[in-house]
Amino acid sequence: EKVKDSMRVLLPVLLNKSHDSYDKIRAILLYIFSTNGTTQENLDKLIQNVQIESDSDMIRNWKYLDVPVISSFVAQQHKYARRDRSKEETFQLSRWTPVIKDVMEDAIENKLDSKDWPYCSRCPPTWNGSGAV
Repeated sequence: EKVKDSMRVLLPVLLNKSHDSYDKIRAILLYIFSTNGTTQENLDKLIQNVQIESDSDMIRNWKYLDVPVISSFVAQQHKYARRDRSKEETFQLSRWTPVIKDVMEDAIENKLDSKDWPYCSRCPPTWNGSGAV
C-alpha cells in the first residue's frame, strides 16, 4: 500500500531521541528519493529540527551523483538524446536498449557533447576514427 503522506510518517521517527543521527539521515534520504526531491526550505527545516546540521553535507552531496535532492519546477532534466533503433534487428526478449549503449557509440564516433562530457569529448590529434581511444 502506497504511503499517502510520507512526511506525517517520517516526522515521529526523526524527532525520536532514541534514533541515531545516521538513521535519521537515512530516513531523510529515503524521503527525498521517494518524492524525487524536496524544496530547499523543507530540507533546511528538516535538518534544523532533527539537529543534524554538522552532517547535512551527507544529504546535500547526493546532488553530485545526479540525485534530485532539491527539486524545483525550473530544474532541468538531464536526458540523453536517444538514437532511433526501430529498424535494428532485435531479439524477441530484448527490445529495450540501455542508454549506455548510445553513450558508448557516441564516444566511439566522437559525438559526445563537450558540455555534458568535458573529459571524454576531445579526441587526441593522432586519432584516426578507427575505434575508441
